[in-house]
Amino acid sequence: MAVSQIKMPQLGESVTEGTVDKWLKHEGDFVKRDEPLVEVVTDKVNAEIPSPFEGKLVKIAVSEGETVRVGAVIAQIETGAAAAGAATQPKPKEAGVAQTEAPPGPAGGNAPAPAAAPPAEVADGGDRQRLSPAVRKLAAEHGIDPSSLRGSGMAGRVTRDDVLAAVGGQQAAAKAQAPPAPAHPAAPAATAPARADGAREELVKLSVMRKSIAEHMVRSLATSPHAWTLQEIDMTSLVRYRETEKDNFKARHGVALTYLPFVAQILCEALKQFSWLNSTWTDEGVILKRYVNLGIAVSIPDGLIVPVVKDADKLGFTDLVRVINDLVERARNKQLKPEDVQGGTFTLNNTGATGSIASQPIINQPQAAILTTESIVKRAVVIDEAIAMRHMMNMCLSFDHRIIDGMTAGQFLAVMKKRLEEWTPGSIRL
Repeated sequence: MAVSQIKMPQLGESVTEGTVDKWLKHEGDFVKRDEPLVEVVTDKVNAEIPSPFEGKLVKIAVSEGETVRVGAVIAQIETGAAAAGAATQPKPKEAGVAQTEAPPGPAGGNAPAPAAAPPAEVADGGDRQRLSPAVRKLAAEHGIDPSSLRGSGMAGRVTRDDVLAAVGGQQAAAKAQAPPAPAHPAAPAATAPARADGAREELVKLSVMRKSIAEHMVRSLATSPHAWTLQEIDMTSLVRYRETEKDNFKARHGVALTYLPFVAQILCEALKQFSWLNSTWTDEGVILKRYVNLGIAVSIPDGLIVPVVKDADKLGFTDLVRVINDLVERARNKQLKPEDVQGGTFTLNNTGATGSIASQPIINQPQAAILTTESIVKRAVVIDEAIAMRHMMNMCLSFDHRIIDGMTAGQFLAVMKKRLEEWTPGSIRL
């Protein structure tokens, strides 16, 4: 008998921690290899993590809602023939069997008493306890020292409820020490906020993914100076081609033909020409990427996920369509794997799907830029001293001003504009 540890995976290049959103198995369950075990959420992905082992789940070390560092043990699985037998019958009591780590005793009336929960882990520096970002922020907002609290979470971990309880205690103490109110209190100020009565206002608890996205967006703006520019593009030729070919394309390949793959292929070619937009800032210098791992932003009910098309610059058009459709489908069904969201070098977002005509996207760190395609709108434009009805689209670029200047950004969008406006069926790299 041996016990194997399940650790928090790294679900993104810059991700350092993840939150357990939901356990799909319970302690004592038999788990097959590659069977979904737990849902983990970060600012980049909401994914089902498959079990790398087959055996009995003997310990869940991290509760739902807890945030832990990448590499931290979140569960233990008893592997080997003995564990396999547990799927059909109770496991007999054994003694003196070597194991990598002592698991909890088997369920039943004769099970040995579990060991006392270990104290919360302590680290050097200001972060004396391993706290989730939300708990750490809440404590800081109310001036609470987390190390002074007795944690009610697993392994003595301080939770949000512990901090709120401490805040309530402070408020009660302050109220008790306050002088009695005057007999005729003054009328409340007109600017005092209205009290939520449950009818006119509602507090909606933030999901783990929404909190993670919020932290990532704030961190991105704090990390790099964002600049923004826009280019107007005549998409008429491409619109006419797609309208003519979309039914035949779906009949041949089984997937819908959208505008996104056309833009993605031209984008990959432009990034090879303007490698500064396909780069990462470091204190030692700028790392230019000679390959394109294209992130595709996908909207889901809880927020936004950015799966990555690996080596997108090497894919033919039809393969690019298939890969993008596969990633989008799996993202919306929570079937992405950790490797599906890692290694992105540039992000493309189709905000036009919402009806937007202009947007200022936030860079997906540690990348240097992000591009959005907006709604294609039919309107009158001037061409060669005449007015014509054309299908027009705005394309917006946010970029890290430490790496890229306005001239380079403008030249990049000018190339994108030229290639999209002059697009012909012969432009497709199959």
